[in-house]
Amino acid sequence: MARRLEVERLLEEGSPAPDFTLPTDTGDLLTLSSLRGSPVILYFYPKDDTPGCTKQASGLRDAWGEFEKRGVVVLGVSPDGEASHAKFRNKYGLPFTLLADEDHAVAEEYGVWVEKSFAGKTYMGVERSTFVIDADGTLTKVLRRVKPDTHVDDVLAALP
Repeated sequence: MARRLEVERLLEEGSPAPDFTLPTDTGDLLTLSSLRGSPVILYFYPKDDTPGCTKQASGLRDAWGEFEKRGVVVLGVSPDGEASHAKFRNKYGLPFTLLADEDHAVAEEYGVWVEKSFAGKTYMGVERSTFVIDADGTLTKVLRRVKPDTHVDDVLAALP
C-alpha cells in the first residue's frame, strides 16, 4: 500500500506523465513521448470485451468526432494481450489504439494496479482510471475510479 500512495503523490495534476513503451493491438510498439505535440487521453481499463469496459470503449468511439476535432490521441491500456485487443477493437469498431500491459508495469507506474475485491475474494487488478495529458506531456487531469456510464462526458469536460 505504501507503494501506491507514493505513486499517487507523484502523479498529481501538473506533473509529467511517466513515459513508457507498450505493444499495440497491431503488434507495433508505441512510446508515449512520441506523441508529444498532441494531447493524449490515456485510459486504463480492467479487461477486453466485458460489460463495463465495452460501455466505456464504445462511449469513446461514439464521441470520436469530438476527439478528432480537438486533435486528441486516445489510448486504452489493459493487461490483456495484443490478440485480445485486436479482437476487441475489431468487434466494436474502436477507432483508437489499445495497448497491452501484460505485466501491468505501466498500470503500477500510474498507480492503478490495486487490490480489489469481488464476491468475498481479494485480487490485484486495474482500477478504472483516466489521465489527460497535454501536448507537452504534462498531466492536466487525473480521473480515478471512473464510471463507464459517465466516462466520456467526464473526459470531454476535462479537455482544454
